[in-house]
Amino acid sequence: MMVKRNSLIFLTAFGLLLTGCGKSGLEITKDDILEVARDDANATKSECENVSIKEQKGSYIVSFNTNGGSYEYKIGKDGIIKERSFKRGAKEETTETEKVEEPVKEEKSKTSKKEEEKSSTSFDEGQQQAINSALANSGLVQDDVSNITCSLDSNTNQYTVTFVLNDVTTTAVVDAATFTVISTILG
Repeated sequence: MMVKRNSLIFLTAFGLLLTGCGKSGLEITKDDILEVARDDANATKSECENVSIKEQKGSYIVSFNTNGGSYEYKIGKDGIIKERSFKRGAKEETTETEKVEEPVKEEKSKTSKKEEEKSSTSFDEGQQQAINSALANSGLVQDDVSNITCSLDSNTNQYTVTFVLNDVTTTAVVDAATFTVISTILG
């Protein structure tokens, strides 16, 4: 009797697992979308004020304010950032908007970055890609910051990128294989 009961429980659990796997696509919530935007802005939940999330034609428009400025994101229902806009401080009128490129278009921008690297820096190609990734993750370009350094830790296969913006030092860790930002620390 015990064997039949355990088999029945196992089969029921297995059936439920298969039913759950049959759904197509991921279901991303508004909380998930807000988390993507906050993570990109390096802002904690408590730092965000006036949070707004609106659904619009297959995307979400997320906006919020922090002590550093106001942010607005257009994020697809797949969780990928399509556009980001950042306005520094309440008094300053500088606004930066970045249209996030699709991976296919990235090939063209890599060529531009290589040309830019030859003319303006002494970083090797890998270091420049790590710097570009760290800056893009923060919604910045190289002209926005100063004191840029980049070093490769061959043991972990990670770049450490450091730069200064408005007297605040930012340190980003970037995967050397994919040039994905793993973490960012302000301070």
